[in-house]
Amino acid sequence: MGLLDRFGDSGSATFMRLFSALFYGFSSFLIIVVNKIVLTTYKFPSYQCLALGQMVTGIVVLFFARQLSIVDFPGFSTDIFRKIWPLPLFFLGNLVLGLGGTQKLNLPMFIILRRFTILFTMIAEYYVLGVKASRTIQMTVFLMIFGALVAASNDLAFDLVGYVFIILNDLCTSANGVYTKKKLEAKDLGKYGLLFYNSLFMIVPISILAFSMGEIDKAMKFEDWLTIGFLTQFLLSCFMGFILNYSIVLCTQHNSALTTNIVGVLKNLFVTYIGMFLGGDYNFTWINFTGINISVFGSLIYSYVTFRKIDKSKEIIVEKPEVQQKAPATV
Repeated sequence: MGLLDRFGDSGSATFMRLFSALFYGFSSFLIIVVNKIVLTTYKFPSYQCLALGQMVTGIVVLFFARQLSIVDFPGFSTDIFRKIWPLPLFFLGNLVLGLGGTQKLNLPMFIILRRFTILFTMIAEYYVLGVKASRTIQMTVFLMIFGALVAASNDLAFDLVGYVFIILNDLCTSANGVYTKKKLEAKDLGKYGLLFYNSLFMIVPISILAFSMGEIDKAMKFEDWLTIGFLTQFLLSCFMGFILNYSIVLCTQHNSALTTNIVGVLKNLFVTYIGMFLGGDYNFTWINFTGINISVFGSLIYSYVTFRKIDKSKEIIVEKPEVQQKAPATV
């Protein structure tokens, strides 16, 4: 049992829900900024190698933490893969495609296009977990999507590959959140086991992919490896990749997949406007700026409506009796 768990057990469930949400929000904000600096400001050529570094860091940290009895999760066995699948696939897609999108798009459009994650999560929660969002929630999500489409219609820095990366990243993020919730409820591996085996099972495929595409060679030839500023940011990105993944699992465990996405939306409000000045790759137009603000407005309404229902009547209706018995309170 980790330090955060012991601290959470001494407080109320409400405190742990809020703490895990704030922890995720801070971690998510910091890693987006750090990744942007590494990939855009320093122009590190390989987002795949950066993803590899984050996965290796997570494996090493959890391995030694388990050896020192700081955390606990099941040892490797032949049925581990069956218990965790298909989560590693979504985990890998979420990580690699997110970094690829960060490299190719300016931060405001990256964040705005991430709004589709909430739409995909609503759909996934309905079909996988049996929960249905209220009409009010649905309307605010559609407002966010409308703003994103308006902004995209006049994006002077349009990059088709970047857009495809982010939409696929949105799909992987929503699936990762929903299936993480499902696996945590099964209690087979626990949050530390999910983090460890997600990275362990996917590190070989991503290594093969990076090598076959020449990404490792590009990374090795990068000229700023001995630059203190870049090396600090790169190592911080690798470490924060593990912290972010932990915070996502923690927030999803104590809340819901949709709540985790709401926290991401609130964090993205700051990143959207800061990103206009960070990286130097945002091209201002009034149509694009208006679309961004429409989506931001929808995000604020969405967050207010959802959190207002936490201690009142639920905005999420659980339809399947067996899911309702197992699932913790959702928003």
